[in-house]
Amino acid sequence: MWLFALIPFFLQALAIGIDESYFHVKRGLPKWERIGHPIDTFCFLICLLFTLWMPFTELNLKVYIALAVVSCIKVTKDEFVHTHHCPALENWLHAFLFILHPITLIVACCMWPVIQGQEVPVWLTHLFCEPTQLYRILLGQALFITLFFFYQIIFWNFIWHDRPIRKM
Repeated sequence: MWLFALIPFFLQALAIGIDESYFHVKRGLPKWERIGHPIDTFCFLICLLFTLWMPFTELNLKVYIALAVVSCIKVTKDEFVHTHHCPALENWLHAFLFILHPITLIVACCMWPVIQGQEVPVWLTHLFCEPTQLYRILLGQALFITLFFFYQIIFWNFIWHDRPIRKM
């Protein structure tokens, strides 16, 4: 059953991959996106790292929820401008990502006490029965997001930054 935990992470990676490799390359990214997208990624990464580094306590859960809410709000910041720069299909893809973003954060939060071996509700035990595998999933996701964060900074700000921006 722990494989179900991979689904939102996989869908999110697939959608971001399409957004990056097709839409962003095709239209180019203005400076506000070259700066803003890594900030969005960093906010998401902080949430994942929090589940890996911090013990699951009532206080830390509240901190995590606050971080997750900030991350979910942060990723929507560009949509007022995107409506003028992006085609409808890219805007739809962003909407899909906005749905997946809190889902992946909720799944990570549900995995958090399990990977630490804490007593959890029965339904979590049945859904996520392999703490070692769950830890590897979260760690792998955090490593992937870290690499993606550096890719966003390096590729868009040092390699591709001088390409013309096309309104699509």
